[in-house]
Amino acid sequence: MPQDAPFEPQGPSKYCIFGCGTNGYNIILELAKEHERVTLVDNSETRVQHLRDQKYDAYPRDIASADMLAGLPLFEIAFVMTGNPDANIAAVATIKKRYPQVQVVARAIDPVNGQKLTAAGAEVVLYPQEVVARSAIHQIRKQHAGRLAQRLFSTIAEWEGTLGIITHKNPDPDAISSAVALAEIAKHANPKTLATRIFYEGNIGHQENRTFVNLLDIKMEHLTPEALSSCSYLAMVDCPAPGSNNDVPQTTKINIVIDHHRDTKHPSVQGAFVDIRPGVGATASILTQYLQELDVPVSKRVATALLYGIRTDTKEFKRNVTPQDLNYAGFLLPLTDADLLDKIMSPSMSQETLDVIGTAINNRRIQSGYLFSNVGYVMNRDALPQAAELLITLEGVNTALVYGITDTAIVITARNRDIRLHIGNALSEAFGEMGDAGGHPNMGAASLPLHYFGKVEDKEKLLDIVIEPVLQKFRTLVGLENEGKKNGGP
Repeated sequence: MPQDAPFEPQGPSKYCIFGCGTNGYNIILELAKEHERVTLVDNSETRVQHLRDQKYDAYPRDIASADMLAGLPLFEIAFVMTGNPDANIAAVATIKKRYPQVQVVARAIDPVNGQKLTAAGAEVVLYPQEVVARSAIHQIRKQHAGRLAQRLFSTIAEWEGTLGIITHKNPDPDAISSAVALAEIAKHANPKTLATRIFYEGNIGHQENRTFVNLLDIKMEHLTPEALSSCSYLAMVDCPAPGSNNDVPQTTKINIVIDHHRDTKHPSVQGAFVDIRPGVGATASILTQYLQELDVPVSKRVATALLYGIRTDTKEFKRNVTPQDLNYAGFLLPLTDADLLDKIMSPSMSQETLDVIGTAINNRRIQSGYLFSNVGYVMNRDALPQAAELLITLEGVNTALVYGITDTAIVITARNRDIRLHIGNALSEAFGEMGDAGGHPNMGAASLPLHYFGKVEDKEKLLDIVIEPVLQKFRTLVGLENEGKKNGGP
């Protein structure tokens, strides 16, 4: 093979690329960015010489040959990327026979070829067409999200007056942090002519949520008809429409909707900025991406709020989490106040919460893996999720429903670990016609308004009277037979 200077092989490398066509060469360029030593092998002597001219350690070999490894430096990871499917199978078999400990990534042309590569010993099989498709979708989604962020920013920049940001009825950290981040974007987009106010309707009952709001000094106001009418513009975060997990009249004009839930029961908002992404684990992730795309400075307060919002809505990255959620959390982590985050996550438990959990434990009933517990009258409805989180851990329990009654509604909280059941959809189907209901595959909630029955003084007696027919809809839906309830108590 002609060459301008004698070729001098290098020492052992981490990677070896077999087949340096378009796919292989792109891998070479990516690895070169990491300054890793790479060995290259190709059938074409011309291509090998071209690679050597670029100072790569390249070798001409018949990749389908059983002796193709002769004279090659040792390597830890192999990429077998030729366009010849039979040559790739032969190369994988040769590598694994000589070096069983080497990890092999191989290119396949179809599932049958992929199965043969796996049988030959390849740990990872790539289908270039799928890789291209995923990359294309990722890039267009990223570009679309960037354009959405810019449109949001430019829209807010033109407004004058007050932007009211509405969370759902009993806001959690995801909703609260998203509202804080949207207010921060509005401050940077329009610092002179636009004020912001954050509203909620129900209660911030969970002790962690109250600690969260207090320590981060988040200003939130109860939403009233007067407050609603005083705002020039309205935004909703972590709820998809008026009337969906809020009591805002459905005829109310909403200018911004940002959420990671889709609600088919309520009409979608028209003529507004709408960004609803059901595939994302938290609304706080969407707001974090806006901050990144817009290059808005993120303070410790905002970063701490958003990270906590993502962590809680994904249950410490164990529920409905996506790679995007992890990326945004990684972006926020170095910007947060670690001591403040620790204080938020370690609050004291109220006496009422402890009492509700105790009542839930004592009143539990188990039927075919479904646990039901009546906690009676509660002032702090946020104690119910904490009780459900505890009860779902009991042996033999796959789904836990904890329910109680407030001054205005029957409230039901559910937790689920049965992969055959989407508890949010089940609650929506069973109780959606009676009130707000829905959620995720492994967690959900329902709120059934009392309306005129709210005037009844003995709420616990009212609950005892109406709850069984209500729960029967759920039992029928999930296929529970009236086989006689097994008492889980002592």
